[in-house]
Amino acid sequence: MDMFSINNLLTLAMLIFLQAVLGFDNLLYISIESKRVPEDRQQFVRRMGIGLAIGLRILLLFVVVEAISLFQDTFCEMEIPNIVEFSLNTHSLIVLVGGGFIIYTAIKEIYHLLSVEKIDAAETEKGQSIAKAITWIVVMNLVFSFDSILSAMALTDVFLVMAIAILVSGGLMIWLADHVSEFLKKNRMYEVLGLFILFIVGVMLLSEGGHLAHLKLFNHPVEAMQKSTFYFVITVLVLIDLAQGRYQKKLRAQRERETTVLKQDA
Repeated sequence: MDMFSINNLLTLAMLIFLQAVLGFDNLLYISIESKRVPEDRQQFVRRMGIGLAIGLRILLLFVVVEAISLFQDTFCEMEIPNIVEFSLNTHSLIVLVGGGFIIYTAIKEIYHLLSVEKIDAAETEKGQSIAKAITWIVVMNLVFSFDSILSAMALTDVFLVMAIAILVSGGLMIWLADHVSEFLKKNRMYEVLGLFILFIVGVMLLSEGGHLAHLKLFNHPVEAMQKSTFYFVITVLVLIDLAQGRYQKKLRAQRERETTVLKQDA
């Protein structure tokens, strides 16, 4: 009955909201990764990947709750005076590797979009195995979930509350993943914007991992990018993209009018 106390229910609602907000960048990655398999299998890949990740998230939650100190214990230290200094633990290593991989993925996809002549034809050439796509979705889902699990533990110590929040947010992700993928498919012009947002997510994770590892470069400590800064940058990117899109439409309309006038004069 303690589970249904007002405090636990309010905490559960807050955790579900937190998981949903922090899951936006995850959805973006899932959408991009699922595009690499045949179109008729993309929904299956998204749902299977998220479903497996939910189970592993709960397992990870149990492991973190039982052995959180192991994730925070330093296992590697290095100091080169006036050049580099760091002390790695499991938490910082996971975040650093995840951030680096996301940056690599974003740059590779942006380069691919800009280098091919026929985008639609290129999409069919980027085939990969369903198992590989699901594996990467699960792995990156766990990377994204690590901080959200630690945030959940800061709000409550009731395992059932945290587990239910993971299950509910996972169900929302399964539902939203199809909508995000469908939106990007119908609005291809936002693909580049999405990839640059993913790139910034990677930068944020790298900065956070560097901060957790107490990384110093040339005696300057690496500070984690604040979530408020991240959302401000994303908002600016979206506004720029929307403004540029409307301006381009006006330019096209003006050129069409000028072309029509020239034809009439001729």
